[in-house]
Amino acid sequence: MLKAGVLGAGHLGKIHLRLLQQSEKFDLVGFYDPIKENAEKVAKEFGYTAFDSISDLIAAVDVIDIVTPTLSHFDCAQQAVKAGKHVFIEKPITKTYEEAAALRDLVQANGVRGQVGHVERFNPAFTAVKESIHNPMFIETHRLAEFNPRGTDVPVVLDLMIHDIDIILSVVHSKVKTVQASGISVISETPDIANARLEFENGCVANLTASRISMKNMRKSRFFQKDAYISVDFLEKKSELVRMTDAPENPGDFAMILQNAEGVKKQIYFENPEVAPNNAILDELESFAKAIETNTTPVVSLYQGAEALKVAEQIIACF
Repeated sequence: MLKAGVLGAGHLGKIHLRLLQQSEKFDLVGFYDPIKENAEKVAKEFGYTAFDSISDLIAAVDVIDIVTPTLSHFDCAQQAVKAGKHVFIEKPITKTYEEAAALRDLVQANGVRGQVGHVERFNPAFTAVKESIHNPMFIETHRLAEFNPRGTDVPVVLDLMIHDIDIILSVVHSKVKTVQASGISVISETPDIANARLEFENGCVANLTASRISMKNMRKSRFFQKDAYISVDFLEKKSELVRMTDAPENPGDFAMILQNAEGVKKQIYFENPEVAPNNAILDELESFAKAIETNTTPVVSLYQGAEALKVAEQIIACF
């Protein structure tokens, strides 16, 4: 088992602490939180060991799980990596792409592993259909949330939209060519609503919308490709796959057939893949343990986390 420690014991930090304690892949050693009152409260309530400093925790573990505010990600990760420890970092990877690139190089130089917490990669609705997504040419995403003061210290692009940026970059195997975007601040000091249009060198276009002041929550993505349409509902954990194939000469009575202007007939098939329930955060943490044990590239590498942040910065620069 890998000895693990958590930096940050806020809302998400406590979730990570609980899951690391449950996991058979990790031995939870303890945590560090700079707010002494919070650290004492968490230690007393849940029985976790609170460390007095970051350096003491780093020295006691194999893996550091960084669940601190984004502004401190780089400094925390840098300390851990220089000490030869593997690092799991909540999204976004760092405050800036420059920091992300430096951290990526530092991890490689020190021979350790790093993974970014883009948890939607482990959402069962996405994993159920991701192998069916091939060369999508149009993608539309909506990530809407009711207002919550937590996370408003950064633009909605870094708070919410970055999840969809990462998903898109994981299925579009082409470089981003152009970025157009607009963002509006309604209640926060940074944009609360944003829309972005990404054009890729292979011709794919992605349209992303994110809001953190909506009346309802929504996390949906739609992928359009040759002879297929794929819908993923990350919130409801549902996915749908609509395929089109050449229609047989004698289709069944209930077959759905479409005919285009050239007379070509296609038969439509609807599929609702089985979506197995899971704990996505636990899965991402344990996938990182597997990458460390097998000395393989993590599912969401620091390179991928840095690329998602790079695109997010390009979007923000448009505002």
